[in-house]
Amino acid sequence: MFERLRSFLKGLPAKETTGLGADDPRVAVAALLIHVMDADGVRSEEERAAMKRALQESFGLEGGELESVVKAGEHAEQESVDFYAFTSVVNRELDEQQRLELIALMWQIVFADGSPHELEDNVVWRVAELIGVERRARMEMRIKASGRTPLLQDGDSQGN
Repeated sequence: MFERLRSFLKGLPAKETTGLGADDPRVAVAALLIHVMDADGVRSEEERAAMKRALQESFGLEGGELESVVKAGEHAEQESVDFYAFTSVVNRELDEQQRLELIALMWQIVFADGSPHELEDNVVWRVAELIGVERRARMEMRIKASGRTPLLQDGDSQGN
């Protein structure tokens, strides 16, 4: 599932890591992951490690380049007043499957410290709405990230 996102993001033209802006998809994704990580007011080491791992695997970043993107994401997130600057980049640069995978990454951050918070849940919900990820897909990804077994399996009747 994440392989397509990784392939796409690795295929983006390399940009200077100095002077990275919120219009860079790597920075936009980093800012969204940082925002969900900080939503509950507690930034745990587990969340930070999960965020860095997600950026590293998704973009093929390492070392100083990874740190530059994280710093640019932190700066962009601190300067933003809403999600539009980031979600507009995501909508412009990522296809539907890649946007789904971004929400899956956000859920990984939410559950990384073992104690999901309603504010983190709300951030994922709002971002999902802004990038066109349907409720059902968002909830399925949440269940998968939480490690719980879904109540209805594929093929079960849902009356839809």
